[in-house]
Amino acid sequence: MMLEPSSVVLYVDDLEITSKFYQDLLGIKPEITSPTFNSFTLSKGMGLGLKVKHTVEPAPDKNGSGELAFTLDNNRMVDELFAEWQRKGVNIAQPPVIVPFGYTFLALDPDGNRLRVVALGKS
Repeated sequence: MMLEPSSVVLYVDDLEITSKFYQDLLGIKPEITSPTFNSFTLSKGMGLGLKVKHTVEPAPDKNGSGELAFTLDNNRMVDELFAEWQRKGVNIAQPPVIVPFGYTFLALDPDGNRLRVVALGKS
């Protein structure tokens, strides 16, 4: 049996601010809401959860970090989304650049979680 992830949950400091950020960024509203958790349904049924950090049990340790990656078809699409996110005031940590795995830029959400946008390979 092969296990496939069905959702990603990010721990956040301010649920209201971060939820609004993702609503604006993704153009969708959360389907599940509570005072400490919001959940968005993305394409193909993938879920994105936002959980208030201080309510997580057991409490997470300080180790580990990661990225939420968005794969696009080509470099032009990466540039277009970069320009759109700049217009929206998204915090850009790295402008578009060619790296060994493709063409990418890196943004940050209000909690500093990394959002990588990439066109894989050479396009």
